[in-house]
Amino acid sequence: MPVNEYELSSPLTQQAAWLKDYRAGLRIEERGIVLSVGDGIARITGLPSAAMDDILTLEDGSRAMVFDLTDDQVGAVLLHETKSLTAGTPVHHARHPLSVPVGDGLLSRVIDPLGIPLDGKALPTVSAWQRINSFSPPITSRDFVHSPLYTGIKIIDTLIPIGKGQRQLLIGDEGLGRSALALDTLINQRDKNVRCVYVLIGQRRSTVLNTIDILREYGALEYTTVVVAEASSLPGLQHLAPFSGCAIAEYWMQQGLDTLVVYDDLSTHAKIYRELSLLLRRPPGREAYPGDIFSIHARLLERTTCLSPAHGGGTMTALPIVETQQGEIAGYIPTNLISITDGQIYLERDLFTGGFRPAIDIARSVSRIGGQAQHPRIKEEAGSMKLNYLQFLELESFTRFGARLEASMEAAIQRGLTLREILKQEQFSPLHEVSQLAWLVAFNDGHFNNTERKKIRSLLDILEHQAQNTSLTLDSPRDKWSHAVTDWLLSATTVQGNAEENSP
Repeated sequence: MPVNEYELSSPLTQQAAWLKDYRAGLRIEERGIVLSVGDGIARITGLPSAAMDDILTLEDGSRAMVFDLTDDQVGAVLLHETKSLTAGTPVHHARHPLSVPVGDGLLSRVIDPLGIPLDGKALPTVSAWQRINSFSPPITSRDFVHSPLYTGIKIIDTLIPIGKGQRQLLIGDEGLGRSALALDTLINQRDKNVRCVYVLIGQRRSTVLNTIDILREYGALEYTTVVVAEASSLPGLQHLAPFSGCAIAEYWMQQGLDTLVVYDDLSTHAKIYRELSLLLRRPPGREAYPGDIFSIHARLLERTTCLSPAHGGGTMTALPIVETQQGEIAGYIPTNLISITDGQIYLERDLFTGGFRPAIDIARSVSRIGGQAQHPRIKEEAGSMKLNYLQFLELESFTRFGARLEASMEAAIQRGLTLREILKQEQFSPLHEVSQLAWLVAFNDGHFNNTERKKIRSLLDILEHQAQNTSLTLDSPRDKWSHAVTDWLLSATTVQGNAEENSP
């Protein structure tokens, strides 16, 4: 049985594992020597059969992974570094692939990319091991995206829907709520039997702790594994973090389960890969990134898919996060990821400062396949809502010049302003899909047409409360929904009117 990184957590278990498998006999083994060490990189000579991604064990207790090959040297990134590691340290092949523990034992746990716990608890009980670097599923084992993944965010679930097995990019400047959208999506999976993985790459420790506290506060940590490679960790671990999180989710997908993985964020991951490549003197390309940065992210995200029923029917949905600078969506890494993913949700600073939150720019956001997975009832109600909203934005620009509008255009503007107010949503308050359908029916039936802006929020609260207690489902007939919504709002309006009359 091969020895893995998880079992090498202490010298005693390492020696016990070696002695258990020991057999007397002649052995021929390559033995390398460390030439230099620095910045998380080790240069090694004397390993002619070393291949990319091979695991190396150093006699001081350190571990490394082959990252670069030259004629006479091996460039390796350190995965674990001891204080005694110096030039001249002997190096050996581990002769086994880099793997990470997987299974339900990792739920509610915080681990590093090698599976070592970071939450102060004991080693989790794991059911299997999964290779961190593996091939994406072949096309013959994939199926069409056919089931919706509800985020609980009104503007996404209705206008930019996401399907299970989809790769949807969250893109925007720092501080606009990209991570908040991902956290809201995780929180909304509470009762949906979706196992989640949240990968934090190169983040500050305060950010890591805040993310874990939010997941714990809203009960999302129970079905989530948090993979952490903070900014102070070795660059090699930060590089492996998204692949490790993907492997954990991939195991559940292969068991026929639905999974969701968040990569926060791939801009930092690209910078880490650039740092390692430059330290190993690889030729730089555009913006000093190595030429294979595209294939690195493509290899990661292509493992996200929806498997066919013959292969278990599991799904893995990915929400990669990428940062833009000054709203420049045409940057090198953003454009790479846009071309790899199945759509993007773009957050705009002007919308954020203007009070429209989540600050999603409908004009530049798209879901290329999510509409195929959207529930027919929600799809029917949403209909041409996105197109009408975009037309409203164009009409609104004319009003800034004092242009006189026809009555039909004025009505379209008022309807657009009402929809904009409805789409505003507080953070960490995901909306159930039944409540989503309730407000869609109310909006299409004209119940908001003559409502003051300041009273829209109270009507939405009434619809949400009533929808949570109704026996109606998404598959219920449209006329039943229409009558129910009318009754809810009429009774609420009557109660409010009586209260105003009796108030002094």
